[in-house]
Amino acid sequence: MTSCAVPTPETTDAAASMRRGACPSLVAPMPTGDGLLVRLRPLDGSLTLAQFSAVAAAARRFGNGVLEITARGNLQVRGLTALSVPGLAEAIGEAAITVPDGVAIETPPLAGIDPEEITDPRIVAAALRAEIAAQGAAFRLAPKLAIVVDGGGRFHLGEMIADLRLQAFGRGEEIWWNLSLAGTAATAKPIYALRTAAVVPVVIRILEALTNTGPAARGRDLDIDAVQALCPPAAVGIDIPAAFAPPSPVVGIHDLGSAGTVLGLGLAFAQIDAVSLIAFLQQASALGAREIRLTPGHGFFVLGLEREAAAMVQRLAVAQGLRIAADDPRNHIATCAGSTGCASAWMDTKAMARLWVETVPDLLDGSLTVHLSGCVKGCARPRASALTLVGAPSGYALVVNGAAKDGANAYTDENGMKSALERLAGLVRENKDAGESARSCLTRLGAARVSAAFEQG
Repeated sequence: MTSCAVPTPETTDAAASMRRGACPSLVAPMPTGDGLLVRLRPLDGSLTLAQFSAVAAAARRFGNGVLEITARGNLQVRGLTALSVPGLAEAIGEAAITVPDGVAIETPPLAGIDPEEITDPRIVAAALRAEIAAQGAAFRLAPKLAIVVDGGGRFHLGEMIADLRLQAFGRGEEIWWNLSLAGTAATAKPIYALRTAAVVPVVIRILEALTNTGPAARGRDLDIDAVQALCPPAAVGIDIPAAFAPPSPVVGIHDLGSAGTVLGLGLAFAQIDAVSLIAFLQQASALGAREIRLTPGHGFFVLGLEREAAAMVQRLAVAQGLRIAADDPRNHIATCAGSTGCASAWMDTKAMARLWVETVPDLLDGSLTVHLSGCVKGCARPRASALTLVGAPSGYALVVNGAAKDGANAYTDENGMKSALERLAGLVRENKDAGESARSCLTRLGAARVSAAFEQG
């Protein structure tokens, strides 16, 4: 684990050919439509306000001043060049920001703070990082391989997809961990429940199996029986819950009892400019904020505030365009970088998102997520959405109950987009029963009728 790794222009030039399946880092930034992109995973998603401000200042100095928080809660800096990446790395090092190397090991954003968690998962996560680091170059793993270590709580990671998932639960007076593969808490394939002492050895054996399978192997490629054979005899079967409660929404003011008050905020369409972020952090710091925890869903928590101060900081966040409330329609739109930040995109996804908010706010009632994808790759939301709009050379394709890569149900061109949205909103408004959600109404109407309204009325 290092504070940062300083790349050279030669290494960043070499990164220009990096495949899309890789994760952009300081030593291997990814080429995009607006320059090179670097993704940072601060240890435990935690930054002081001074550190967060330092990243923003560096993004303005060495990039194009645009920062993003991804759907998984990682921090991205855009608009870099081969010559400017070393300057960013140096600034991160000077700010003493620890960025773990190697496999992504993710814990809930309020790990160690959430009063409802079963145990602090950072202890197991740290042990895993240390043992993986000790293996050195022995592991050859897929760049996007992810391990979730979830201690539970109000802001758990049950909806995050992972190759390996460790979910804490109490068994008598002991803490045990459910091990599962390839999916969310609800969809992952169950393996066994393990005592805490067995977790690290078993995960290391699984990573060895992935290495032997090949450098692109993921959790979904593993045979369940073979993985079960790697577990100790003391492992027991997993008692699968009938349902998994969704995590609490990030945005809002949260009372954590003895742990104090936490303010949750979200970036509008996953992005914020450095100037706005620095101004906000200065104001929050003056009111007592002391720590930031990055969160899944393009947001972050602000820690250290008294209740009254949290309300003041929340009002200040509005002025910087941040999302502050669970009923903000912007919460329910997933966008990629779009044509302003990606050479593959055919749509300005941020401008399109604003058009949806202005034109069809009733559709964004929280019952569904609209996915706006610049191309068929669907980077922002690989899984199916109730409504997905995909950029195309000739206009826009609508996918109903599908992913961006799925076949389109309807098309419209640039000139017809606003009218298409108005017809879609009218269809729902005229057919929605009292108390019915937008998603339920669209499902009842069916893909054919929704597509016809979008395409031709």
